[in-house]
Amino acid sequence: MVAAANPKVGHWAGPFGDPGTPIPQKGIAFYALSPNRQRVFAGAASAAVFNTFRRFRHQVLYVAPPFMIAYGSMNWAIERTLFSCFNSSRKRITTPPSSLRCRATLSTMSEIVHPTIKDGWFSETSEMWPGQAMTLKVKEVLHHEKSKYQDVLVFESSDHGTVLVLDNVIQCTERDEFSYQEMITHLAMNSHPNPKKVLVIGGGDGGVLREVVKHETVEEAILCDIDEAVIRVSKKYLPGMSIGFEHPNVKVHIGDGFKFLADYKNEFDVIITDSSDPEGPAESLFQKPYFELLNGALREGGVITTQGSENQWLHLQLITDLKKSCKEVFPVAEYAYTTIPTYPSGQIGFMVCCKDATRNVKEPLRQWSREEEERLCRYYNADIHRASFILPNFARKALE
Repeated sequence: MVAAANPKVGHWAGPFGDPGTPIPQKGIAFYALSPNRQRVFAGAASAAVFNTFRRFRHQVLYVAPPFMIAYGSMNWAIERTLFSCFNSSRKRITTPPSSLRCRATLSTMSEIVHPTIKDGWFSETSEMWPGQAMTLKVKEVLHHEKSKYQDVLVFESSDHGTVLVLDNVIQCTERDEFSYQEMITHLAMNSHPNPKKVLVIGGGDGGVLREVVKHETVEEAILCDIDEAVIRVSKKYLPGMSIGFEHPNVKVHIGDGFKFLADYKNEFDVIITDSSDPEGPAESLFQKPYFELLNGALREGGVITTQGSENQWLHLQLITDLKKSCKEVFPVAEYAYTTIPTYPSGQIGFMVCCKDATRNVKEPLRQWSREEEERLCRYYNADIHRASFILPNFARKALE
């Protein structure tokens, strides 16, 4: 934003835009001026203090230069320099004046720390994949909170873009998320002749929704996620994925997917379960009662995909049990997988199930043209659809 050259009473000038614009969680150098231009505050303060002034309706807040300044470095000489520059220009100062540069230092007010990050590296370890770890170099921690259901961490990595981590497990990175999002979505969508109404359970980052609405047949797409924090954080830090929420055919429900499904019968053409791992808040989404609810919520000929218990290298018994549960409910239940570098052992699988016993989900029922595939997808195509069901001998034998 470029501030107004001649700010008026009630106008917000400075690097942070209009009221409502998120303020970085860093120290902010600013002035708070009353309508008669009497200085109320001049100095460096936290975002919380900054927002307190913003909420005080009887004052006009003019933000001074758009740089961060460390606690304790704002003294009288710096204040005088800022005030002089501000009053003479009456506009946004893009760089600190030379007299100020020697005193002000770029600095975060409070660095976010997290137990999974040490010496600049994030490390993912879990009892679900013992004896190995995934590490990513961290440029900056962007966000951390404990939601009602899980630990939510977002950081900027050196080579994989923005990374979303839930309960210390990587959910997506900007570099490779499209492999997972495209496959879990289009394996189901292109196994249905005319998917009009689609339900996504989980998927709070918005990536699956982004893929669902690429299909012109879709008239309504509903997303149900138990944790509003994931949706909120993804909208802020993962715009390339959360763009799915902006589509006019999308509706969002915050709540438990298991309970949500119980209220629907013969309602959906496709249901996609984009859950976290089969422990914690998503545990119930990997059990037979859940698949029975899915079956009941589907229309005739309906199709589901669900995250298939990680991958064949680590969790073959889990996959075997999952497929058995699905086969007890659906006449068609097949296991497919995709490659994705930042998931454990570089793979993750899906169960693809259908209520129509004659349907071959291994063969896409609908296909985009080659030009459409290249325009709409970075990973999925008709050949990948077919190939994803071809398993190595050890996995094929276990799942037969």
